[in-house]
Amino acid sequence: MVSPELLAACRRGDRRAFEELVRLSHRRVYSLAYRLVGDRSDAGDVAQEAYLRMYRGLAGFREEARFETWMYRIVMNCAMTVLKKRGRFGLLVSDQELDVPVPDRAAERAVDRDELERALALLPEGQRVAVLLKDVYGLSVREISEELGIEEGAVKVRLHRARKRLAESLSTGDDRAGEL
Repeated sequence: MVSPELLAACRRGDRRAFEELVRLSHRRVYSLAYRLVGDRSDAGDVAQEAYLRMYRGLAGFREEARFETWMYRIVMNCAMTVLKKRGRFGLLVSDQELDVPVPDRAAERAVDRDELERALALLPEGQRVAVLLKDVYGLSVREISEELGIEEGAVKVRLHRARKRLAESLSTGDDRAGEL
């Protein structure tokens, strides 16, 4: 966690303080970037761009939210830019596809972290991003909708499809489940 004193020093333009901020947060920033874009090189680019934006925006950071929340939002925005530039972010769904059942939570089971990471990596980008933002970073469906620029119903569909694919992949151990 970044201390208020460190943030104040960064705002004053203290380079060493910003280097310390990067050292303290790099693992989390890179991890989020990698999970969102699914490519190590792109994740490094996303992290670098995010730190540039943080550096430029620190003076305007109002501390209405925690620094980490602000930081994650910047990383997310940078990752979305990369995904959109790739042109592989995912298609919007039609209105007919929006009526989907809620997955049965009782069927969920504990899984190995590596197994889950592999299953997540197999998801299409749009689904992976939605499930990470919801289940790992705790964003609401509305927040995800605003962040991705899609309808709330489309977010729900992506979440449903992602969870269904994850359940299939994790229950069968079949790496091809993500290709359905």
